[in-house]
Amino acid sequence: MTNTNKKVVPEARESLEKFKYEVANEVGVNLKNGYNGNISARDAGRIGGNMVRKLIEQAESQMINK
Repeated sequence: MTNTNKKVVPEARESLEKFKYEVANEVGVNLKNGYNGNISARDAGRIGGNMVRKLIEQAESQMINK
């Protein structure tokens, strides 16, 4: 399977990976380095959903502080 998700800012890849593991830890999902195809869709959704929520909160905060 080919990953077709293109990063808008490729330089952010490492930071996003670190962020993913931090969020997974917060929601109680144990991710390991490398392949994580064994986690449930529900857990993957919890990680992604929380990442999006936190990124939106950060963007809104930056908008307010301008």
